Amino acid sequence: MVMLDTLSNALATIMNNEMRGKKEALIMPASKLIASVLKVMQKEGYIGEFEFIDDGRWGKIKVQLLGRINKCGVIKPRLSLKYKDLTELPEWVRKYLPARNIGILILSTPHGVMSHVDALKKGIGGILLAYVY
Repeated sequence: MVMLDTLSNALATIMNNEMRGKKEALIMPASKLIASVLKVMQKEGYIGEFEFIDDGRWGKIKVQLLGRINKCGVIKPRLSLKYKDLTELPEWVRKYLPARNIGILILSTPHGVMSHVDALKKGIGGILLAYVY
């Protein structure tokens, strides 16, 4: 089995377990990027606690699901946005999110991984990674 995009696989695993009504998801392999995206999702209230499990190989992440995710996925190609582009956000919001003030876009910025709302508050741009609603 070839893993091309671990973040995409992680979000697909969360989505599949969420649709089946499971209480938790097991993501493997683990990575720092996946952990930081999960932190943003946790901060925004989409998932509960998550923990890293060291299995001696790549590691796994066990995620507690709260049943609040309708859809999540990665944004491909990973688009780079300047702060100016973020202020003209409706174009991006319309493309990936269902309605105003519903869901978040997750960006990788020079100040770490954060939601588009936090990036707007801090006045910084970044690279679009994923969306959740």
